[in-house]
Amino acid sequence: MKNREYPFYNPPHMSNLKEMINRLAVEKADDTAFVYPCESGEMRKTYYDFKEDIYAFGAWMYSKKIIDKHVAIVGENSYEWLVVFLAAICGGNTALAIDKSLPDEEIVNLSKIGEADMAFATDTYFEKVNKKVGKKAYNLKDLDEILTEGRKLMREGKSKAFEDYEIDVDKTAAILFTSGTSGISKGVQLTNRNMAFEIVHTSMLYEPKGGVLAVLPFHHALGLVVGILMVVNYGQPIYINKSLKYVKKNMEEFGPQTMFLVPMFVEFFHKQIWAEVKKKGKTQAFKGLMKSTDLLLKAGVDVRKKTYGSIQKVFGGHLEYIICGGAALDPMYVKEFRTWGIEILNGYGATECSPCTTVNRPFFKKDGSVGHLVPGLEAKTTEDGELCFKGDLVMKGYYKNPEATAEALEDGWYHTGDLGYVDDDNFVYLTGRKKNLIILSNGENISPEELELDIARDDAVQEVLVYDEGGKIVAEIFPVEEHFGDTAYFDKLKNKVNKGRPMYKQVAKVKLREEEFIKNASMKIVRYKNIPNYVK
Repeated sequence: MKNREYPFYNPPHMSNLKEMINRLAVEKADDTAFVYPCESGEMRKTYYDFKEDIYAFGAWMYSKKIIDKHVAIVGENSYEWLVVFLAAICGGNTALAIDKSLPDEEIVNLSKIGEADMAFATDTYFEKVNKKVGKKAYNLKDLDEILTEGRKLMREGKSKAFEDYEIDVDKTAAILFTSGTSGISKGVQLTNRNMAFEIVHTSMLYEPKGGVLAVLPFHHALGLVVGILMVVNYGQPIYINKSLKYVKKNMEEFGPQTMFLVPMFVEFFHKQIWAEVKKKGKTQAFKGLMKSTDLLLKAGVDVRKKTYGSIQKVFGGHLEYIICGGAALDPMYVKEFRTWGIEILNGYGATECSPCTTVNRPFFKKDGSVGHLVPGLEAKTTEDGELCFKGDLVMKGYYKNPEATAEALEDGWYHTGDLGYVDDDNFVYLTGRKKNLIILSNGENISPEELELDIARDDAVQEVLVYDEGGKIVAEIFPVEEHFGDTAYFDKLKNKVNKGRPMYKQVAKVKLREEEFIKNASMKIVRYKNIPNYVK
């Protein structure tokens, strides 16, 4: 199919998540919903099982007077995490999704910001929350016992209150914490209306047609709302990855058709593939092969599956699409993965927008853009070039933080802090981050992301930050191990990057470091913790 505009997909519609769960238990009753590893091997749950477990857990919650409460959830990706989350919001509670990897004091701090009444944690993280978060903590290693008790309540007709609870679509259903790169976390209030709109309307741009390997953390909006709930709405099977060390094994075993990733994963896989080619001494030959298959593809002859079978085998042999969001991605990765037969559909959004606002489509995409605007969502740019969005997926506000809410929301428009524009085909392009702009003494404005993108393309660079230091542009680089301390190499790289750029846009100095930059849950580099004298 040629790359051109085509009709939106028509996913199942809904007004709230309880409605979605109930529909699937009927329409997809015997279809696999989740596959996940556990101590006894590999567990499978159908969509009927999923609904029954949510309702049993909900009945148990009501029996324990967990009604209209703030429920914190802490733990690794797991089936039980999802059951707690959906049981909470389907019964009128508010779920607080907290990053398990945070220091104990930060978990406690976020639970206080979100006013957690109690906590549920997987066994690995139970001690992090026990007697520290809310009045009581529950260990999810006891899930089977809780579900058994809940099913007994259902059989005895004592679960009607949960079953009959009618969702208020504008009540705060979940609080997800921002993972900003230039300030402290805030609690984003998402409603059933927000999440339902996101799930349905983003699905109009992309339709998964096979299994999905869930890698991104569930406390992250992209990993939860798009990576799980959007796929659930389509009734496709999801394999839950519990630890990043098993990603390669899980891909080979499950053979996903789609994966939702952040750029860090794409960059890692890309480097691994090229490292393997280099190890075999076939770099130049492989580049020539890529040019040949690209020419054949332009002529309508697709030999990628046969030619790059060894690469596709790494991803399980069935991977067609990677939906990538959470941070900027160099278009070079999109082009090279396309050559290998895997399409990366770049997207963009924010937790405050539930989170997806744009995504490229399988047969209507523009390299360099962050995708097509989600149908039903309005977009505009302010006089100073800031992107703003308005629609039912925009958050209710930051929990008990009216000052931050007023700063982010104006007449229903969410101000992203990103600079960019929307073209005539409703594709969005980013040009930088408003707060990150380097403003020189001569009045020139420089977007550090532009320089970071060029520098990061070099194989010797793992991570880079560009910033202003004393009126000069500095590029701080974390190199690959074999280039630690190699100042001569990076001086040459600096000259290469500067070539053809006006003087005011040139890097004046390169700093090398021997450890990674501090990152947030989205694996974005946290500027205010890494840049000297950063002004929040």
